[in-house]
Order: sequence, then structure tokens, then C-alpha cells
Amino acid sequence: MPSKDVLAAGAVVFRPGRKVLLVHRPRYDDWSFPKGKLDPGEHATTAAVREVAEETGLHVRLGPPLASQRYANGGGRMKSVFYWTGRVVGDDDVSGYAVNDEIDAVEWVDRDEAFERLTYPHDGDTLREALGLRRKTQALVVLRHGAARSRKAWKHDDRLRTLVHAGQQQAQRLVPVLSAYAVSRVVSSSSLRCTETVRPYVDTTGWKLELEDALSEEDATADSVLAVVDDLVHDDHAAVLCTHRPVLPAVFDSLGLADPQLDPGGMLVVHLRKGKVLATEQHLIR
Repeated sequence: MPSKDVLAAGAVVFRPGRKVLLVHRPRYDDWSFPKGKLDPGEHATTAAVREVAEETGLHVRLGPPLASQRYANGGGRMKSVFYWTGRVVGDDDVSGYAVNDEIDAVEWVDRDEAFERLTYPHDGDTLREALGLRRKTQALVVLRHGAARSRKAWKHDDRLRTLVHAGQQQAQRLVPVLSAYAVSRVVSSSSLRCTETVRPYVDTTGWKLELEDALSEEDATADSVLAVVDDLVHDDHAAVLCTHRPVLPAVFDSLGLADPQLDPGGMLVVHLRKGKVLATEQHLIR
């Protein structure tokens, strides 16, 4: 049986002025994008942000996803690298980065020069793709609540139905994933299984939890859902909208998207520019 791929993640990070972020690895004497292997159990989005921080000293938020790379990694194994576009949150100065045995140079490079500087042809392909998606976007994360107690076994008000242990774990693991997109608005159905799903993120970040009866199974209508979605689409802040399986079709219809049939703990990240959908990506928090 062939060995599983080595998994890694990184970002193609841009700043104004046609600049892209590159790193030099002395061990391989190569220029590439910041990237690195996933830790055990780590989500790829989390790894991408962490690796950029470790290799450049910069904190980034993720934009639209890029095609993954897959190539031989030695020893008969293959390596898969997941990439996103990225933008710096805060100061983008890399002059103070403490170089080390792994990364001995971090530079903002003109995008035309970057094609000459990059060591591997597949990185040039990734840069060409990223240049088409480099303009600033905002993320709207449409989230189905985590695994909850059985509806049939629950004898109380359904609004008070809670997450099971697996759902609580999903809620905890969601925190760094939402952080990777710099989510700063948290909008949730007022039902407990939804608020429990986003509560760890709210408690960790301090962002306000906005409760919407209009996103609950009992109160949602096509018009009420459209009003909530329209507000988020035309806001400048990255946001998460947490709701229920029966409400999700109205959410996706409001966005002009097909329903991806999310499982509990599943999300569709919608990347928006000026209110228009530029790209989407689907993830499941386990």
C-alpha cells in the first residue's frame, strides 16, 4: 500500500506595489513561498497562517484558495501543499525578522522579479494563478452548527438542544480556522446548538456575538435570511454566519450559490469583493 502524502500548507502573500513575499531556505538554497508541514490534527488553514508567521514574522489572513501542488518528496512519498492568497494584518515590515538555519532571508519582491527568483516551476504556476486573485477580498463563512443531540431523543424546547461532545470538540477546533480568515463579525441563530458552536471563538477573540432569531429554524423566512446575508455581504468585515440545515438553502440562495449540503460542523467560505462572489471553498471541522 502506498504511503500517505506528506501534507503542508502556505500562502502567496501580497502587499500594495506589486510585491509578493518570498523566503530563502539555505538547506536547499531555494526561493519559495512560506509554507510548512501540518502538525498532527492541524487544519490546513491554521497551518498556512502559522507557517507564514514562523517563517516571516508576519501575521496574515487568508484570501481565496489556490490549486494545491503535489510532487515527489523523496523516499517514495508524495507531498501535497495547500495554498491560499494572503494579506498581512498589521505591519508588513520584514526587516526585523531573525534569520535562522531554516530561513535566512525574507523579502518583498516585485512580482515580475519573483518569477525569476522562484526556484521551482510549479511555484511560478502558483504565482500566475495567485496574481489573478490578488485583489483584496473579505470572507463570509457560512457554517452549519456542530454535532448536536438527537432531535428525536430531545424532549425539551428544540431551541435549547445542545451539542454533543463531538460537537463541542468541533467548536474548539473552529477557533483557529475562523482566525485564519480574520473573522470579526459573529452572527448566529439564537438556538443553543448554534451559539455553542461559535462561543469558543467569541470567548477567545472578544468579538461580539450577534444573535439572530431570523436564522433559527422556527423563525427563518426567505426574506429574513436575505436581509441578514445582504447586511454581511455589504459589510467590510469578515464574518461567520452559523445556522441550521433547513435554513442553509435560503442562505445559499441569497448568495446565488448552489447548496453544498454541509454536514454538521461543515462550512463554505465565500470570498467576496465589492459584494460579488469571487471564490468559494468547503471545509469540514472534525
